Amino acid sequence: MSRLFRDVDGGPLCPNGSVVCIGAFDGLHLGHRALVRHAVERARALDVDAVALSFEPLPREFFAAGTPPPRLSLPRARIEGLRELGIDRVGLLRFDAKLAALAPEAFVETVLARRLSAREVWVGPDFRFGHRRAGDIGVLRAQGARYGFEAGEIAPLHLEGARVSSTRIRRALVDGDFGLAARLLGKPYAVSGRVVRGQRLGRTLGYPTANLRFGGKVPALRGIYATRVHGLEGAGAPAGGWPSVSSFGTRPTVGGVEPLLEAHLFDFSGDLYGRRVEVEFVARLRDEEKFPDLPTLVAQMHRDAGEARRILQQHTPGRDTA
Repeated sequence: MSRLFRDVDGGPLCPNGSVVCIGAFDGLHLGHRALVRHAVERARALDVDAVALSFEPLPREFFAAGTPPPRLSLPRARIEGLRELGIDRVGLLRFDAKLAALAPEAFVETVLARRLSAREVWVGPDFRFGHRRAGDIGVLRAQGARYGFEAGEIAPLHLEGARVSSTRIRRALVDGDFGLAARLLGKPYAVSGRVVRGQRLGRTLGYPTANLRFGGKVPALRGIYATRVHGLEGAGAPAGGWPSVSSFGTRPTVGGVEPLLEAHLFDFSGDLYGRRVEVEFVARLRDEEKFPDLPTLVAQMHRDAGEARRILQQHTPGRDTA
């Protein structure tokens, strides 16, 4: 398992040196994967640790605390994805006022040189860091000459005529274009988490759900979806994931506030509380709505379930990862 660290300050973590890649890695799309894989290849060639540096919260969330931008993935999914790509250490640095005020040169000295003994540092296009985003690839290269590491920038990755980016993926999700989102990510878009206990209202309405919280973050999508639930091995799960219909939102009809992902698994009986699952989004059915009463809500749930079943029967499951 990748070793995780959260703090800027502290003793050396990679005494034999490291190759470091830095980024937000929200969603771990194809561009992120190209950067990470390059860093891993260079680390293996030099026989040192491969390190991925990111931040939590993401800087854009810290600076827009009142209206935080949508997130594609939660920290655990980011860490697990980086580990699967071969990263040895993940730095999920606590982004706070102190880190935001750190000059680029101080960040290089404290984190890259002292903590990680960097031999090479790799970043994506248009990378900026440090106080007021004053650091760029030029600063990295100049500081690298001082501390004994090389810095490089990988070229942007383009797909279907435009650059691969988290912003483009968020736009595709809002538009319900899950095919494009999957091509940009290298796999179908999904949200993972541990099933928590809810108000059990769905069960009383005839639609018991597996509930996943989104960690207080703003999700990149909201509405009703045809979905497949993964991670139910041993529970008789069909190949390709359990067909389901899911609601992702605040449940305005019943006065909800926190974004909650609720997945109703068709023809499933069993207890999923405490189990980690992954909900794959296949198609958008409609926007979230506030209904005048519960009978009207239930009638719409019947229509949603029927539409989701129809779509999933026509959909070929695919979980290939680029």
